[in-house]
Amino acid sequence: MADADHGGSTTGWLDRIYNIFTGEPQNQKQLLDLLKNLQEHQLLGDDELNMIEGVLQVDDMQVRDIMIPRGQMVVLDHEDPLPEIIQKITDSGHSRFPVIDDDKDDVIGILLAKDLLQLSLDQSQDFEIKEYIRPASFIPESKRLNVLLKDFRHNRSHMAMIVDEYGGVSGLITIEDVLEQIVGKIDDEHDENEEIDIQPHGANRYSVRALTPLPEFNEYFNTDYESEDIETIGGLLLRQFGHLPDRGESVVFDNLTFKVLNADSRQVHLYQVIDNGGRTAEHH
Repeated sequence: MADADHGGSTTGWLDRIYNIFTGEPQNQKQLLDLLKNLQEHQLLGDDELNMIEGVLQVDDMQVRDIMIPRGQMVVLDHEDPLPEIIQKITDSGHSRFPVIDDDKDDVIGILLAKDLLQLSLDQSQDFEIKEYIRPASFIPESKRLNVLLKDFRHNRSHMAMIVDEYGGVSGLITIEDVLEQIVGKIDDEHDENEEIDIQPHGANRYSVRALTPLPEFNEYFNTDYESEDIETIGGLLLRQFGHLPDRGESVVFDNLTFKVLNADSRQVHLYQVIDNGGRTAEHH
């Protein structure tokens, strides 16, 4: 009898999977529900599910959601002497740098640190930066991440400059920034051990770690969230949602929009915060 029950249960499970597949999921939610069902039955691993969710998330995101804003760009001036350029490269730990003329709106190309390797060994050589810079790509803030990733692969490039509706440079984005939305944070030897809780990403847009303490969040966003039993913004948002939200879900309160950027089957890791009421104007 036990075997029969077990067989019936297995058959029922397979029938449900068959029905879902043959019926074809009609939207991303149905597809994710199917994948989570497979995960629960150990037919799909946690890491695989998280990456699939990341791919689907990238499909819905725009460049402005994760770009490095203009104010945080590390740039090289075309008139900088070689020792100063090498010092900037060494201090930042980056591998690619926008090269500007008069200001950050006038990007004349991209410099790869590796191209200066030989010169760094002998700084007495004649140096003209224009001989080393490569063409820069310019894209709008509204470009979708999945399209940008295809462009990066097709053009074999790793960085693009982002322009706003008026043609001014509003930030930059790298292929690593896009891939991190799929596979999670990619740390290297130059990354700080302590993660930054709140990162601006252009006008009134921020990424906020779910574990950000409420006092830190309140100070940054001029809010006054309090709770006797909750210590982080993520905990407060879980109460607001009333359930564990999926990637892409959002909630609005106090003129702030909170959208889940990174989550797995157990917890939310990262939120996007959009300031709809100008609370954070002083941070720009």
